[in-house]
Amino acid sequence: MNKSLFSLFLLLCTITTFAQLPRLKVSDNGRFLQTEEGKPFFWTGDTAWELFHKLDKEQAAYYLETRAKQGFNVVQAVGLAELDGLNTPNAYGYKPLDKTDPVKINVQYFNHVAWVMQKADSLGIYVAFLPTWGDKLFKDSWGDGPEIFDQEKAYQFGKSLALRLRSQSNIIWVLGGDRLPREGSEDVEVWRSMAKGIEEGLGLFVDGIFSFHPQPTSPGGSSNWFHEDEWLSFNMHQTGHCPGQSYQKIAHDYQLTPAKPTIDGEPLYEDHPYCFDAKHKGYSVPDDIRRIMYWNVFAGAFGQTYGCHDVWQMHRVEDKGVNGPLRPWDAALNLPMANQMKHLKHLMLSRPFFDRIPDQTLIESEQKDDETYAIGTRDESGTYAFVYVPTGKTININTKELRGQVLNVWWYDPRTGATFMLGQTQNFGSFSAVCPSSGPGNDWILVVDDASKGYEKPGTVAY
Repeated sequence: MNKSLFSLFLLLCTITTFAQLPRLKVSDNGRFLQTEEGKPFFWTGDTAWELFHKLDKEQAAYYLETRAKQGFNVVQAVGLAELDGLNTPNAYGYKPLDKTDPVKINVQYFNHVAWVMQKADSLGIYVAFLPTWGDKLFKDSWGDGPEIFDQEKAYQFGKSLALRLRSQSNIIWVLGGDRLPREGSEDVEVWRSMAKGIEEGLGLFVDGIFSFHPQPTSPGGSSNWFHEDEWLSFNMHQTGHCPGQSYQKIAHDYQLTPAKPTIDGEPLYEDHPYCFDAKHKGYSVPDDIRRIMYWNVFAGAFGQTYGCHDVWQMHRVEDKGVNGPLRPWDAALNLPMANQMKHLKHLMLSRPFFDRIPDQTLIESEQKDDETYAIGTRDESGTYAFVYVPTGKTININTKELRGQVLNVWWYDPRTGATFMLGQTQNFGSFSAVCPSSGPGNDWILVVDDASKGYEKPGTVAY
C-alpha cells in the first residue's frame, strides 16, 4: 500500500471511530427529529454552557457519564463561552482564539472541545453546540464580550469550526447564544453568515442540523427572524426562568408554515432564584419545572431541555457565580428533576411517535389559563391520547376522536414513571377521571388507549 492510500485508510478509520452516533434529521412531516436511520429522537437535553471552558477531561467525563445514566441524550455547550470565555483560559490553560481574533482559532483549545464531543458520542449523547455566546456579537446590558464578529469573521469562524469538527456525527449547530438581533443592525446577516460558513465547512456530503438560541421574546423565538431560512432546521425558544404559560410560544411556532420542529431550549432552571413576587419566592421547585416541560411537549414540541442553575455555569465553591448558585456543579447533578427527565422521554417513546399532534378538544372541563391548565395530545389516528393535569383534580375527557370501542385508561406519574391502570371503559364519547392525588405538586398524566392496539403500559419504551 502506498503512502497516500495508507493515509486515506487512517483518515477513514479515524472518522469511523469518532462517528458512532447516527446523524439527526427532520422528520418528513416537519414536526420531529429522527436519526438518519429513521428512528424517533426525543430530545432530552441538559444545559452545560461552560462545559468546554471550565472542566478538564476527568470532570467532563464524570458529568457526561452521570447525565447518560440519567437518560439525557443532548447537552448544550458553548465554544466561546459566556463567562469571560475569550480571556480566561480553559482547564489546560488554553484560550480559544489568538488575540481574540475569530479567524485565528487555537487548535489546542478546540482539540479539547472535540475530545469532549467524542466522549459524549461514546455515551449516546448529542452536543447542541453554540459556536459562540451572543455577547461576542454584542454585549447588551451584560456579558464580558468583547465584541469580535462582523459578517466576514462570522463566516470564517463558522467555516473553520465546521472543517475541524465535521467528522463528529453528534453535533447539533445552535447559533445565537442568548441574544436577539437588534432592529436596524446587521445582526441577522452576521448569524446567516456564520450558518453559511458552517454549511460550507461541512461540505456537500454532510447535512448539518441547525437552530438559533434567543433571549425570551414573543410571539416566537428563533422563528421571529429565521423561520423561512433554509439553514434553520428547527425553532428554539428561551422561555425564561420564571413560571409562565410557555406552551403559548410552542403553539405559536406549531402553527407556522412551512412546518418546522420547535423546542424550549432554556426554561426555568432547577435551583434558580425566582422572579420575586407574592406567590413565588425563593428558588424553583420541581413541580414548576415539570409543568413547563409537559406543557411544552404536549403543545407540540419535539422534546425538552432541562437546566440546573449550578450546572450550566459549572459553579465551584471558589467562584463568584451568577445570580446566587446554591451548590457546586458536581453536587447538583442529582437534584430531583435531573432524575425525572427520563420519565418524560420514556412516556413519549412508548406510543406512536411521528403522527402525534396537540389537541385541546380532549379536555371538556372548564379551564383557567394559570398553573392548573390541563393540556392534551394524541396521535392523528386516534389510537392513544395523553392529558397532563398539573394540579390533581377531576377532569372530563372527550374521546370522540379516539377510534377504539373499548379504551384502556391509565395514570402515569411524572415524578417516578410509575403507572396505575384504572381499567377499561366503553368509548361513549366522554368520561370523567379523578387524579390519584390533588393539589400543587400532584401532577399526573392520563393515558387513554385503543384497547385493540395492545399497547404496553405507558413508559415502556417501544423504540
